[in-house]
Amino acid sequence: MARSESEHPTELELEILKVLWNESPLPVREVRARLAAEADRPLAHSSVITMLNIMHRKGFLRRRKNGKSFLFTPKVKKECVAGSMMGDLLSRVFEGSPSAMVLGSQFTRNG
Repeated sequence: MARSESEHPTELELEILKVLWNESPLPVREVRARLAAEADRPLAHSSVITMLNIMHRKGFLRRRKNGKSFLFTPKVKKECVAGSMMGDLLSRVFEGSPSAMVLGSQFTRNG
């Protein structure tokens, strides 16, 4: 059975977003080069194209035609993604309690 799509980016999608938040618009080859250099994540060109198209379909990216290729830009802001992921963590793991989350992270660090 296929995994349902999350409203949050996957680990690889987040790495791609980080690249594009730092500099955009970028073509596929530049996204791929930066993933290899910055995230130590060498991927095949076709894999990067596939991921960028999935992210475009999910609404994470904008793309525009530039000659024979596409340029990709983030459609979502870093702060919005971070806030959404933190809210999800808060509700799923800490039952909506910010103090439980803070206390839980203190115990994890010290214990």
